[in-house]
Amino acid sequence: MMSPDPNFLHSTLGLSQIPRWNIFFPCNSTKSQTHHFSSLTHSGRSEIFRVSGPETRSQVGFPFAKRVGSSTSILPSGSWWALPELREDGAEPTAAMLALRRMWELVADERLVAFVAAGSLVIAALSEITMPSILAASIFSAQSGETVAFSRNALFLLVLCLTSGICSGLRSGCFGILNVTLVKRLRENLYTAILFQDISYFDKERVGDLTSRLAADCQRLSHVIGNDLQLILRNSCQGTGAIINLMALSWPLALSALVICSILSAIFLVYGQYQRKAAKLIQDFTACANDVAQETLSSIRIVRAYGTGKKEFGRYKQLLQSLAFINVRESVASGFWNLIFNTLYRSTQIFAVVLVGMSVLRCHVTVEQLTKYVLYCEWLIYATWRVTNSLTSLLQSIGASEQIFQLMNLLPSDQFLAKGVKLERLVGHIQFANVSFHYPARSMMPVLECLKFSIEANQVIAIVGLSGSGKSTLLNLLLRLYEPSSGQIYIDGFPLNELDIRWLREHIGYVAQEPHLFHMDIKSNIKYGCPTNIKQADIERAAKKANAHDFISSLPNGYETLVDDNALSGGQKQRIAIARAILRDPVIMILDEATSALDSESEHYIKMGDHEELMRNDGLYAKLTKIQADILT
Repeated sequence: MMSPDPNFLHSTLGLSQIPRWNIFFPCNSTKSQTHHFSSLTHSGRSEIFRVSGPETRSQVGFPFAKRVGSSTSILPSGSWWALPELREDGAEPTAAMLALRRMWELVADERLVAFVAAGSLVIAALSEITMPSILAASIFSAQSGETVAFSRNALFLLVLCLTSGICSGLRSGCFGILNVTLVKRLRENLYTAILFQDISYFDKERVGDLTSRLAADCQRLSHVIGNDLQLILRNSCQGTGAIINLMALSWPLALSALVICSILSAIFLVYGQYQRKAAKLIQDFTACANDVAQETLSSIRIVRAYGTGKKEFGRYKQLLQSLAFINVRESVASGFWNLIFNTLYRSTQIFAVVLVGMSVLRCHVTVEQLTKYVLYCEWLIYATWRVTNSLTSLLQSIGASEQIFQLMNLLPSDQFLAKGVKLERLVGHIQFANVSFHYPARSMMPVLECLKFSIEANQVIAIVGLSGSGKSTLLNLLLRLYEPSSGQIYIDGFPLNELDIRWLREHIGYVAQEPHLFHMDIKSNIKYGCPTNIKQADIERAAKKANAHDFISSLPNGYETLVDDNALSGGQKQRIAIARAILRDPVIMILDEATSALDSESEHYIKMGDHEELMRNDGLYAKLTKIQADILT
């Protein structure tokens, strides 16, 4: 049995960039093969899962016969149809009724709209299913010269048409409102669930993956109420009405139509499950491809500088090939389903005409009954097709929604659930007592061990150490972005985990090693996270202290300038971030190499004062400035 080279999977495809999602890459082989799934864990360990699969050449773009491998493998029971299993965590698929109940909970406060939609749907369906009988009666009453009966039937048809049209419009509008409400609240709930997770959660998850869930997966569910459920309910009502009318005409003839519908339903059960699994795989591979594309495009300067454009394209192309591997099988499955349905559908028409025609010849039924039977038989088969087709789409959407509901089930971080202590006055005394820490994904690699030190209020200290020694980690613990593995951190004598973390962070100013500015104007970036009553004078005062006022004022729109990553230098971004921290007037100021991107003049202006004054003092600052100038010249 052939198996791919694991080094090829990891080096060529760059799978280490795609966490959590199991990636399936079919091998080119004409023998029965084993499909390999590479599950990249966040500790760097790679697990390989094997599932026996079809013999195939999966390169999309090859002739179809080559992809199939053999003529027998593409038959409904052939190995060509095997799809990979992506569930390594053992999570159960979301049941259809459970998913629908969750969706109903999201739109439950729109009950009036839902009831109007359901009522309009039923009335429109009953009006439409009554028309074939009245239409046949009108034709034969006109043929027999019954003017009164013809006029009555024609008027009844007109009323039914108007009723059906009005109710259909109401139905579509109300279901559309429910659909918009569902997608909006799905995204709100999903975004909230993600936003309030522990920071360690974001260490494991990729941004591209999460944004794909918010965008593509939620949009996939937009068809459930506005299209799938509406068509299922509507055609179920019409199909039920067709069966009742057929039974009233002749129950033996009605049974023949029901047999065809039962066969279609049985085939659909198999096809629908296959489509649901394929939809889940497509969503997962799409999320992985989006993640790779987002990572590459966000780092386009590095990609260009190192000339790795073709390599990044190769990573993306491999994921697209895996996505196409699933799409091809889904498309062929859809073709088989349409082939079977159309064959049975046309066979039913022929069978109905032959069977009822023989009954007419034997004078068991009238021509009018024959006409009604053919019309209702057509309606029943059509309703069955629409129901099964909509159920297929519904199952696909639910398959795609499984990850959404799993994410929505995540509980918020304990920091946001617990109500901690709020001190009357924060002094700023900090104590680390035997603090040890390791990252959740690297439990065997301690970052800090038995760390003990104390910082008095109004004291300025610097944490010095080699790169990777845990300086930024220490600051993250103080911000309570992570919890210590052991030991305790005290603020003014109170354990950090007992304080109200939201209240505490209001009194902390923080400038990260790589400050991030939001896509808003400079003024909004500086007052980000501050109370709403901040005045322009306060913003400018903070900017002056951060040595940012002059360059901001020189911009065309000043403080109203929209921040663009490409328009500002690293030093300018850092000065804006420092102004943001200063504006909060914090009790505790945390700077994580906050002046690393600044020139010496700006750095020491912020730290100690005016450049000219420091140069006149002829101290360390003056010496470093002279050395820097000598190097530059």
